[in-house]
Formats: sequence, C-alpha cells, structure tokens
Amino acid sequence: MELRRQHLIDPVVCIRCNTCQEACPVDAITHDSNNYVVSYEKCTGCRTCVSPCPTGAIDNWLLTDAPWTLDEQFGWEELPESHPALGATIIETPAEVTTLLDAATTATGGRVPAPASAAQPYTNIYSREAPVTARVAGNMRITAEGAESDIHHVVLDFGANAFPFLEGQSIGLIPPGTDDKGRPYNIRLYSVASPREGERSGYNNLALTVKRVSGGIGSNYVCDLKKDDEVQVAGPFGDAFLMPDDPEANIVMICTGTGAAPFRAFTERRRRNAADASGKLMLFFGSRTPSELPYFGPLMKLPKSLIDVNLAFSRLPDKPKQYVQDKLRERAADLVPLLPHGKTHIYICGLKGMEQGCDEAFADICRLNGMDWASLRATLRAEGRYHVETY
Repeated sequence: MELRRQHLIDPVVCIRCNTCQEACPVDAITHDSNNYVVSYEKCTGCRTCVSPCPTGAIDNWLLTDAPWTLDEQFGWEELPESHPALGATIIETPAEVTTLLDAATTATGGRVPAPASAAQPYTNIYSREAPVTARVAGNMRITAEGAESDIHHVVLDFGANAFPFLEGQSIGLIPPGTDDKGRPYNIRLYSVASPREGERSGYNNLALTVKRVSGGIGSNYVCDLKKDDEVQVAGPFGDAFLMPDDPEANIVMICTGTGAAPFRAFTERRRRNAADASGKLMLFFGSRTPSELPYFGPLMKLPKSLIDVNLAFSRLPDKPKQYVQDKLRERAADLVPLLPHGKTHIYICGLKGMEQGCDEAFADICRLNGMDWASLRATLRAEGRYHVETY
C-alpha cells in the first residue's frame, strides 16, 4: 500500500490568526468562516508556515491513502486519525521541489530568526487542554473616558504557578462558554505588555493591553474582567519577536493602537535594567487622537535620554492627517545612521497593512541617502533584526 503524508491544520487548536496563510510562499493555505485548510496539490512541505503559528496548530502531518480535499477539511470539527503505516510505502514531498526549497530557505531555516542576543524563550508550556489559572489583579481603562477606543490595561497574577516569559511574547486567554456550534471558544492571543520581571519585581504577574471590539468575544470578555476573577491561560507563545537583550542594541519600534503592548515591555525592560545604555530606543506611535493613545500619560513622562518618542495623529481638528510613515520620513536624518548599523533592530506591530507604508518610507529614506532598502531589509531579516507582527 502507498500512503501519502499530508500537511493539515488542527481546527481545535487553530486560533484563526491568518499567519500561516500569509507566510505560505505557494498559496497552499486558504480559509472559510469555519477552518483554515491546506491544499495537498499545492503544498510543497517547505514548513515556512510552521514557525509563525503561535499555537502549533499548523504542524500536523498525517498519513492517508487518499488525500483529504479542501471541502472535507472545511467541514472538520477536529483532525481525523492518521492511517496506520503497517509497512506501507510513504510518499513524501517530491525530492526536486524539496531541494529547491531547502536552497532558498537555508539562510533562515525557513523562519524569521529571533535576535541573536535574545535569551532562549520558553514556549507552549500551557495549552488550551492544560491551561494555567491566573487571577485578575487589576483592570484599568487607559484611554480617556469618551474616547472612541476603549483600551484596558489588565494585570494577571499567576501566584505560585510558574509562567516565565520574555518581552515580545504573547499569551492565550480562553473565554468561557461555547460558540454557536457548541464548541469551546478558541484561544484569544494577546501580546505581553510587561518586562520579564512582571509589572512589579518580585510579583509573578504580567499585563496585557486589550482594545474592546464591538461584538468581539475575547476582547469584551477581557475588558469586563473584575479584580480577583480567574482566567485560563495558555502559552507563552512566540520566539521571533523578542527584544534583543543587549544594551548596545538600537531598537526602532513602530506601532499603532494596542500594537504598543510589546514596546511597553521593551521600554520597561531597558528603563529598569539599562537606563544608561548606549543603544537608542526610537518609538513611532500612531493613533487618531491623544485621547485614544494607550499609556499616553506615562509615555510623556519618560526621559528623552531613555527613549525618542514620535507621535502621529490622524484625526486632530484643523490638522493634516499624520501616520507613522510620515514621522519616519521626518526623522530621516536620525534614522540614516541607524539603518545600516549592525546592532539596529526594527519592529513593526499594529494594524494589518501598516507595514507597507513603513516599507515605502524606509525605501524613500534609503534611496535619498545612497542605500538600497531591499538589500538592507534582506540582511536585517536574515540576521533576526527586522520583525513585523500585524493583525
């Protein structure tokens, strides 16, 4: 008997974050309102999609005598069982395709590497099936009353339960209840907004920055949490958006809205442990108005010697609209020496699509100053110094 090894996505674990579909270089992954699925005919087995997946749902390779179709996968509530091998011949991805893909991905191992100077992270310690319980230590609205954006700073305390994390990682919260099909809700993923020491040194806690979304199951659940409520937590997740633990690193942070969460963690880590570091921190933060910008007050109190803050507001009365890419161009003179520097790291976090404007701004800055952004960006990526996390 001949069996084929088919790449499949576990619908129980998948949180529908779309990272796999965006990462796939051959458009083998697609989705409907129910599931994310993989085309057997298109998939080459390159595994480029595996590392970006925050939960591991993408990393399933089942044996079958007849590959499952997309229509079959769209209807799944859970993965089927793999066919027992029983001495069968296993047909792998065609060797010639694999060879070409290996040559193309050797430099990065098929994934975006973490910064070389980042500590080794713990990942996937807790799962949806075996979560850890945390207690809500606080839940504070951090945008002005009356502002259209309702953003909360939520502190979770893990008590005696170990939950090691690093700046740039995420955790998964599991809303109680079931969906309209009677299935438990999928994990909702949120970036950690605290440095690895937690909100307070000596306390086993961390903070999240969560925006309430109309009709959003996860965001409304989190924003409505009360002090001493218990929540089920999975994770931590992520090993590619980590902060370089190097005081000489120049860190350029570009964000919108709650994309500020990991950068709050970055900044607090530097402030507490290396406030006089030689490496520069530059923040480019976009929002509609100051009242909708999370952490606006504390951000304004940070010393300029620690962080160079650049704010872009797109909805100020009687003012032209400004976006983060406009601020990048305004600060071109200061970015020019940083971009080719061997210890410069660039992070982009926020609304999907913002990376295109940033990319164009960097290309303009480089073109006007005798540099080639395409080749520079390739070097940054290969060395784990260019990271995009949008949603």
